[in-house]
Amino acid sequence: MSPIKHVAIIMDGNGRWGLKHKNSRNLGHRAGLNTVETVIDECIKEKIKYLTLYTFSTENWKRPKKEINFLFNLLENFLIKRVKDLIKNKISVKFIGELSKLPITLKTLIKTSEKKTLQNSIIQINVALNYGSKGELINALRSINKKKIKINEQNIDKNLFTKGIPDPEILIRTGNTQRLSNFLLWQSAYTEIFFEKKLWPDFSKKDFKKILTKFKYIKRNFGSI
Repeated sequence: MSPIKHVAIIMDGNGRWGLKHKNSRNLGHRAGLNTVETVIDECIKEKIKYLTLYTFSTENWKRPKKEINFLFNLLENFLIKRVKDLIKNKISVKFIGELSKLPITLKTLIKTSEKKTLQNSIIQINVALNYGSKGELINALRSINKKKIKINEQNIDKNLFTKGIPDPEILIRTGNTQRLSNFLLWQSAYTEIFFEKKLWPDFSKKDFKKILTKFKYIKRNFGSI
């Protein structure tokens, strides 16, 4: 049994890859879906139960409207076409973030996909959509205040979008950028972080396996000696 329960990924570099290879940022986002499928397959083989993908941040609304619409349409089409495959392969999907601000069609598809795949247990794919870690923490503190319960680590954990999901052991960021960009800041306190130079569509099965192997040789002390 793999000691890795949860891998989180910042899938950076789709737009740059698209401009370089296809002269279109949008086609880079489409190409990135192939890498997503590769990584999901490898997680299943490695018996990793949770995979969190940073898909759209609360800061991404600053991007051109055409690109935002393309991203949402890409996700809608994926959910329409692939939900049967998710059920067949026992993959559950959960969306984390400020989902109320998303387009109505997408919100409906999200609810349907989550409901249809709820009982699947091979792996849970957490799609971080309109997600920002600072906003998540503010929401958690508001919920705690509303419930009139004590502010402590346990209660914050229970009121995050990721409640019930173990913290990631591994966080990968592709695209040759070394920052967390408001992603799982609370949950990544003791996460091993791997920054990859490759753009997301170029990230391969071999690259992913190399990281998993490296992780297995890391001694994790969690503050002790």
